[in-house]
Amino acid sequence: MAMNVGSDAEDEIIGQINTTPLVDVMLVLLIIFLITIPVVTTSVKVNLPKESNLIRETKPENVIISVDARGKIFLYDTPLKNTNDLIERLNKFAAKQPQPEVQIRGDAQSDFESVGSVIYAVQRAGITKVGFITEPN
Repeated sequence: MAMNVGSDAEDEIIGQINTTPLVDVMLVLLIIFLITIPVVTTSVKVNLPKESNLIRETKPENVIISVDARGKIFLYDTPLKNTNDLIERLNKFAAKQPQPEVQIRGDAQSDFESVGSVIYAVQRAGITKVGFITEPN
């Protein structure tokens, strides 16, 4: 039996890095992170509030202000000249105890400026309860 010990082919120095074990380790780490990250981010149990729409009832004591598409202001069905006229009329409602709620009905095509001026007039009159009337979907 002959045995070849120390051949020239086995004694050569390999000058390259073997990346196969590195790739294997990185794939295992990637799989571990992909599995554990969703568990960590949703681990806190929280009771989230449910969406609900309250049905608004228009009471007779509520003050209804409407703004049409051209920016014209109406108190109930009466057209007003300007916001100063609105403030004068709202001062009478602000003196009542308890104060009535002001409900603003703004046309979808009206400018935000006209609705904003109504809100500012309500604030200047000293009324604290303000609501917006919208149409349900």
